[in-house]
Amino acid sequence: MTNKMSTFSPADYHFMQRAIALAKQGHYTTSPNPRVGCVLVKNGEIIAEGFHQKAGEGHAEVNALKMAGKDAQGATAYVTLEPCSHYGRTPPCAEGLINAGVKNVIVAMVDPNPKVAGNGLQKLEQAGISTRHGLLEQSAEKLNPGFIKQMTTGLPYVRCKLAASLDGKTAMKNGESKWITSPEARQDVQRLRAQSCAIISGADSILMDEAKMTVRWSELGELKNSYKKELIRQPVRVIIDSKNRLTPILALFNEPSPIILIRNAIENIHQWPHFVEQVALPFAEPATNNPQIDLSALLRYLAKQGLNDVLIESGFRLAGAFIEQNLVDELILYQAPKLLGAAGKSLADMPSLTHLKQAKELQISDVRMIGRDMRITAQF
Repeated sequence: MTNKMSTFSPADYHFMQRAIALAKQGHYTTSPNPRVGCVLVKNGEIIAEGFHQKAGEGHAEVNALKMAGKDAQGATAYVTLEPCSHYGRTPPCAEGLINAGVKNVIVAMVDPNPKVAGNGLQKLEQAGISTRHGLLEQSAEKLNPGFIKQMTTGLPYVRCKLAASLDGKTAMKNGESKWITSPEARQDVQRLRAQSCAIISGADSILMDEAKMTVRWSELGELKNSYKKELIRQPVRVIIDSKNRLTPILALFNEPSPIILIRNAIENIHQWPHFVEQVALPFAEPATNNPQIDLSALLRYLAKQGLNDVLIESGFRLAGAFIEQNLVDELILYQAPKLLGAAGKSLADMPSLTHLKQAKELQISDVRMIGRDMRITAQF
């Protein structure tokens, strides 16, 4: 495989930036596959381009080659992710580039998938195609944090969404929380749901809020202009209910999209709809008087199901447990210009933190106004 420290021209940067922009068009639709863009260039001009839109359908390279036809011969391909070299639901893209007679392939990042991991580039070079990689690598990595983390660690990329007042309260003492944030912030949450493979919540939140945990098409705002309703897939709803408190009459089960109920032991005391699956997972160690599901085991299970981008939308106890156990990659906090007082429920319950040196530190990457609320995005 060629050295990634190749020298790239301004034109190379321009064409790869276009490929990255194309990949972003699959942001809400490609799961569980990575978002990938491809640009074919000949004589300094773009002759075709494509992006991966949906799992099971053509990859970015295939779509670009289809557009180019015979003109692909002798072209340079700019691809955000190393072309695959194995047979999956579709034939390998490296083979397609070879058969099309492409002369050069420039890749932003090597595929972390062990089935590829340099094999795609090697296959191209063995066929006489010149390859280079590492162009705008960090930008390409940002396209697929869940895919990359699952391939390298066996865990999904986990975002935790919280909504609070300026004094850090998520609800009143009696549990009332509708609505702390503005309609604009709640619409923004629909975007977070739409980009997620799965949403994790707890039985408490479902019972308290009569939550459905679905993407509401009517609240997707400008996204409706870019994506057809049928392309926006509903995330898998993962509900931790170790005490078997949920029943089929809840609003959660009125929406026929996949639901996974997480138990410690499966008890068939209800007749669940066909889209509901029950999964038994162990309790965390050490055992206590109030045992809790092993959250790391839950995340490993979800990753094995191809659920690479996970959003936590839950109460302060479950959110706090994920954060306390260092299982969250990114925090998204919506803060409303309201004060709820000292008796309100806190942002996250983390009882093991008793000294300041134990505080969870974050790196803020973005702060912006969403309606009248402030949205803070930070990484752990």
